[in-house]
Amino acid sequence: MVGSMMPGAVAMFALDASRVFGAAVAAALGQPLLRHEERRFADGEHKVRPLDPVRGGDVYVLQSLHGGPDLSADDKLCRLLFFLGAVRDAGAARLTAVVPYLAYARKDRRTQARDPVTTRYVAQLFEAVGVDRVVAVEVHNLVAFQNAFRCPVEHLDTRRLFIDALVNQLPGGPLAVASPDPGGVKRAQLFREMLEARTGRAVEPAFMEKRRSGGVVGGTLLTGQVRDATVIVVDDLIASGGTMVRAAEACRAAGATQVFALAAHGLFVGDAAAALTNPALSTTWVTDTVPPFRLEATVLAGHVQVVSAAPLVARAIARLHGDGSIVDLLGNPG
Repeated sequence: MVGSMMPGAVAMFALDASRVFGAAVAAALGQPLLRHEERRFADGEHKVRPLDPVRGGDVYVLQSLHGGPDLSADDKLCRLLFFLGAVRDAGAARLTAVVPYLAYARKDRRTQARDPVTTRYVAQLFEAVGVDRVVAVEVHNLVAFQNAFRCPVEHLDTRRLFIDALVNQLPGGPLAVASPDPGGVKRAQLFREMLEARTGRAVEPAFMEKRRSGGVVGGTLLTGQVRDATVIVVDDLIASGGTMVRAAEACRAAGATQVFALAAHGLFVGDAAAALTNPALSTTWVTDTVPPFRLEATVLAGHVQVVSAAPLVARAIARLHGDGSIVDLLGNPG
């Protein structure tokens, strides 16, 4: 039918700011991205619209909401919302926002009087433009993410992704998995359990204390046995890298032989290059949900391993389109 999608087809768009990652997802799906238009006007306003028909389709729109290199997180969010609204108005039967990095996910509660709960406000914006589902990769707080939205959400954790990439590079000897703060203990626990199941080796748990005062993060107390061990410090993101360095230095001081840092999202802001090259850290592993555009090539090549999350996102889209199980895809996360 003219102006409608082919029955049974998956329609996928990637906005310009995430075109490279979106193209990798589309390639893993075995189909091209659909066409769209983005125009910026002289007064700073913009327009985004689909160029291919979407009526009756199962439509997936991808945009990662990190800041830079050319647009802020707010700019990307606004463009994504406007495009989702246009796709809904154009007759999509089912509309899914695929947000590999979800902006404002860290602001999920009030820590001071009259604080905004920005995660919830972002969720309301997605719902206002008619989204049926939101897919995100490794959010900061899973419970807060699930509770913020009234529409269905899918959380793609990266445990299996990293373990598949890392397992053959682990040396013999003791292993430990550490959280850099008490709030990440559950994430580290789930990673440790999957690593034990995959390797058949015992993996010790550990975690760091973390205190914040006046915007300054501190705390050096390490709980757990890491002496003579290879320690994997697991977090959802790396911003300036200070938290990872603090954990790595504590592990080294407690006798760890080497420390790997793992995080889904590498924002690498501020003095991140100095953190990544700190001798306490052996290697830092991230995915490509946020491209490492802020790092010099020498730092990236010598100290960072990038694992593509595009195949994971592609498999999730394929399963959602076929009403399959995301739980089975991720390895039955707890």
